[in-house]
Amino acid sequence: MEERFSGTVLRRNRDENAKRPTMGEIGLNHFAPYLMNRLMARWNANLLEELREYDMTTAKMRTLAVLSVSSSLTINELSVFAVTEQSTMSRTLDSLEQQGYIRRQPRAEDMRIRDVSITEEGRAAFEKVWPTMYDLFLQMFDGVDEAEYRTFISTLHKVLQNIRKHEI
Repeated sequence: MEERFSGTVLRRNRDENAKRPTMGEIGLNHFAPYLMNRLMARWNANLLEELREYDMTTAKMRTLAVLSVSSSLTINELSVFAVTEQSTMSRTLDSLEQQGYIRRQPRAEDMRIRDVSITEEGRAAFEKVWPTMYDLFLQMFDGVDEAEYRTFISTLHKVLQNIRKHEI
């Protein structure tokens, strides 16, 4: 792909008078937030299409995915890790509980807090979905070698740390 903007996109100069590049100069295809949104929108659309045959939504799948690698979490923690609004998470948990995929239990030391954990039925449901998720993941990274993938993941972690540090 041809470079659109020959200047520095990641301007480190904190001088407020320094000229910032315009969106037009950078171009959407070189603006990481735009590309990340496109990637995730496409991933979610493809995944949603595949999940229909399992009577699963992306919110349910994300919740079961997170719970499949955690012993138990609160609704707030699940909302963060599953990247879902808390109100959507509450409705998702109601549905998953009705399906027998999760269990909510009050904490002994604080009855107001409910710990959510996956049931064996929920684990089995996620294990049915996982091959589809993994195949879509492999398709998304077709042509990307292991070293590039590890560098990409490292970069994403740095960006996440910056988001947390700067409360973006």
